[in-house]
This record gives sequence, C-alpha cells and structure tokens, in this order.
Amino acid sequence: MNDSICPVPREQQPTNEFIELSKSTIFSWPKSKKSLITVLIKFWLSAFALFLIISSGSIYFKTSLLKYFLLSFFSSLSIPILISIRLYLGWNHVFKRLSSERIEYEESGWYDGQVWIKPITLKEKESLIASTEVKPILKNIIQILSIISVLALSGILIFQYNNF
Repeated sequence: MNDSICPVPREQQPTNEFIELSKSTIFSWPKSKKSLITVLIKFWLSAFALFLIISSGSIYFKTSLLKYFLLSFFSSLSIPILISIRLYLGWNHVFKRLSSERIEYEESGWYDGQVWIKPITLKEKESLIASTEVKPILKNIIQILSIISVLALSGILIFQYNNF
C-alpha cells in the first residue's frame, strides 16, 4: 500500500498481515497439506503418549486394555483439533481482511477505531492474494479438520454405544 494515501498503520494493513502470518513458524504449516499433516501427526503422537501415561493411573482402565488404548487414541485427537482450529481462525481473519472492501483499524488504541475504504486497485490486488494464496490454505485446514473431527466423533460413538 502507498503509505502516503493510506491512513491504516503499517502493521494493520491486510497485505502486511498476510506477509507476517506467512513468515510465522506456526502459521506457515498449512501452506503445504503434507507439512500440515506431518506436524499434526507429530503432535497427535506426542499427545497419545502423554494420554497413555495419564490414563495408566486409572484402575478402571486396568480391567480393559482395549478401552485404555482407544480412549487415549481418541482423546489425544483433541490436540490436533485445537491446533487446526487456531490455524483456521488466524488464516480466516486475514482472508476476511484481504477480501473486504473496508479496513477497520485503530490509530492508537482500541477506543479509536476507524474504517477506511480501499481504492479499487488495492481491493483487486488483495482479492487476488486472498483467492490464490489464502483460500487454498483455508481449504487444506478445513479438509484436515474435518477428517480429525470425524475420527474424534467416531471415538465418541464407539464409547457411547459399545460395552466392551
């Protein structure tokens, strides 16, 4: 953005927010579906090991080894779900700001919010960034979050309707 005509502070400009988010270690994971899956599997396996240790102290689960492993398996999916939700919220926020016609910003604090209407050239440029860069990232996150959610819900159903 041209700083001479744009009243929005540099760190609140959508293009700069996109660049900062792209540079971030955590938020760069979903740029590639394979890297996001790899990272989430690593977090899930770590959580699975932790949940196994936590569940091992229960006398209830010592009677059923299958329940012990299944509960740890399905409950450890909560960590990748939370990570995926956080990634989705961050990228969705940038997507909305890039595709919006107006930019809401604060000059010095939360109490002095302003709205600036983007010029057409800037809106087209940022809409292009939103559709070519951010939308595929959101699509990847939603697909992976859906798969993890289905697994977690199937675990809930298994425990709800089976007596083993």
